Amino acid sequence: MYAIIETGGKQLKVEEGQAIYIEKLNAEAGDTVTFDKVLFVGGETVKVGNPVVEGATVTAKVEKQGRQKKIIVFKYKAKKNQRKKQGHRQPYTKVVIEKINA
Repeated sequence: MYAIIETGGKQLKVEEGQAIYIEKLNAEAGDTVTFDKVLFVGGETVKVGNPVVEGATVTAKVEKQGRQKKIIVFKYKAKKNQRKKQGHRQPYTKVVIEKINA
């Protein structure tokens, strides 16, 4: 059984026991979070939402909070002596999908 959920402005296909990296949530490691924006539930029977499946939820356990590798943003204008170097590390939350309730 799998589901398509929406979190952090992105849609993700998830299965039970799967570990995923999502946009940062306000939750501590060990907490349980519930995703109620379930767009699709697949498996033996298929449920398609309009836009969400009524009564369907996905529960997950927060494994850790972290930040991704640093990326360098370098802006440059030729012949104008304009340079701007900037770094960025995107925060994330790692969760493990425990149960798909459909």
